[in-house]
Amino acid sequence: MASETAAPKVPTKAIAAVVIGNWLEFYDFIVFSFFAVMIAKAFFPPELITDYPFLDAMIKSVLPANMASGSIVGLLAVLATFWTGFLTRPIGAVIIGAYADRVGRKAAMTFTIMLMAVGTAIVAFTPGYATIGIAAPILLIVGRLIQGFSCGGEVGPATSYLLESAQPHQRAALTSWQGTSQQFAGIAGTGLGLALAASLSEAQLYDWGWRVPFIIGILIGPVGFYIRRVLPETMDKHEAHETSGAVLGNLFAKYWWTIILAVFCIVGPTISTYVFGYMTTYAIKTLNLSPEIGMLTTLSGYIAAAIGIPIGAWASDKFGVKVSILVPRVLFLLIVFQGFVLMTTPGASVQTLLAVNIVLNFLMALSYGGLYVLLTEGFPKAVRSSGLSIAYAVSVTVFGGSTQLVIAYLIETFQNPLVPAYYQIAANIVSVVAVLLITIRSSTVPAVEAEAPG
Repeated sequence: MASETAAPKVPTKAIAAVVIGNWLEFYDFIVFSFFAVMIAKAFFPPELITDYPFLDAMIKSVLPANMASGSIVGLLAVLATFWTGFLTRPIGAVIIGAYADRVGRKAAMTFTIMLMAVGTAIVAFTPGYATIGIAAPILLIVGRLIQGFSCGGEVGPATSYLLESAQPHQRAALTSWQGTSQQFAGIAGTGLGLALAASLSEAQLYDWGWRVPFIIGILIGPVGFYIRRVLPETMDKHEAHETSGAVLGNLFAKYWWTIILAVFCIVGPTISTYVFGYMTTYAIKTLNLSPEIGMLTTLSGYIAAAIGIPIGAWASDKFGVKVSILVPRVLFLLIVFQGFVLMTTPGASVQTLLAVNIVLNFLMALSYGGLYVLLTEGFPKAVRSSGLSIAYAVSVTVFGGSTQLVIAYLIETFQNPLVPAYYQIAANIVSVVAVLLITIRSSTVPAVEAEAPG
């Protein structure tokens, strides 16, 4: 890990600005998944296939015969669109991450939040297929690509800023706000979705109600921009590279193995995060429950995670990073399969569904508390934003973004509601091994600060 002097005192309002901005970023990005069923009906109706026969031929060449027609096609299409938002995250990570290591964290974070507002506006105001035809799903995908580019560039600068603002005894506590703010984004999105589902008729929710959270996301974008204008910079000019190419050359020459390990450290958590984010659709499509129950299930998980992450961060600062990550992760692995068995047992109560979801989210969140500081400290200051951004974006793009599409496909293929449990077990075993390897590497490799030409 890179050796650094004690962080200068950063005003609490500046730290709050970073957290609020990060919350807005992830609110705008993840709220899409909560309304997947409604968006599928608006942008990928059965008429789309009827009107464009080549799409029908394409679908039949990719999907099994039992899945090549019906509502599952629209759902898979919108989940694939959700994934497209992840395809530009690595690009945003490289460009904006290197920009943050060259000109500073503040400029990068201000840029990402305004870009996210643009992408969200496209999603919010694009008319459905019935109004503008094939242009509707195309514009929806464009909006998601812009959102993904922005989100990919947000994680590195924001998390780096939090670490660089922290005193030695609170590094995990402060850095973990990256994850906690994401959970609050989920709480805001699902809470609003639950309120809409309870107050609107089903027809209203499917017709226009799902757009409301996106419109709110646009309105609070400028607020985030204003807040971030007050940020002091945590990166000195003498620490910065002269060009983005120098940042990336330094990073990949010296820290390529750290990037690889970080990618696999994130695999388990990101897959579990998007499985839990899928619980609304899982409850509606797989368990045949109401949208209200689906939203409530997802909301309960986000609340549990928002409580668990700070506790995990406290444990990391007190007992060490490795213990705080591995103990709850192993417990999660031991109970996740039985948890899904309980949730999917015929006649299982809503209370059982909620209780299991809460416990699983809480255990996984406990392990997040130390993970953010482990990965952020793995890169020296001069390449930290780009290194963390790239590792995070690659892992989330390849594994996290595809999670909902993959499990929806596998559940339909095998007619097995336990697919999410199997998927999480495999992913989190990989991550446990990666965490062990990266902590061993950190304790045996001398810390060498990256060179910052210039």
